[in-house]
Amino acid sequence: MPTKSSPASRSGKQPAHAVKPRNARDIRSAARRESILAGALEEFSARGFEAARLDDVAKRAGVAKGTIYLYFADKETLFQELVRSMLTPLIGHFETLATVDVPFPVLAERLVGLVSHELIASRRKDIIRLIISEGTRFPAIADFYYREVLSRVFAALQQILQRALDRGELRHRGFVAFPQLLGAPVLVAIVWTSLFEKQAPLDVRAMLQAHLDILLDRDGGGS
Repeated sequence: MPTKSSPASRSGKQPAHAVKPRNARDIRSAARRESILAGALEEFSARGFEAARLDDVAKRAGVAKGTIYLYFADKETLFQELVRSMLTPLIGHFETLATVDVPFPVLAERLVGLVSHELIASRRKDIIRLIISEGTRFPAIADFYYREVLSRVFAALQQILQRALDRGELRHRGFVAFPQLLGAPVLVAIVWTSLFEKQAPLDVRAMLQAHLDILLDRDGGGS
């Protein structure tokens, strides 16, 4: 005599208790991965890429060294994933702003806020500082950063700046040809806050605002 199937089995769905262990494992695995990335940020920031050791990353993350290899093939892969995890959301904001049809002064104010709060005032600046200090000795790191970060940011900036130039909101064509000019104060802020924050704290938001006023040929104060 055939047994009576349960509603769950007839619908093809597993009972709730059957999926919890898998979900719990996924949650633990994701948390472990995040712990490794957090430990990597601390270790790379403290020692630089060359001197950082996966043994010490593992200690900071509270895992065995072998656990790291379950998620990342080697130290370079770990560093690349750290860059992706920390900077990809910020790049996404830049690319979204490039598609927003608003006056350039308004958009530029948003960029100032985004950079000052989400980059300079966060641990993301440590990643860029590492690229600056280690990129010449490790070209693969510089190549990766350019491909994954800078090329996308500059493409978005050029789209924003070209639209502003076409509308007559921007006078200087050089900003479109050299979007690096727009990002130069960001590098100044990262280097300055890394080296001279104790001697002469920098008001990054005010400096970026001053740069924007110069860019827009207007008096200070955002008027």
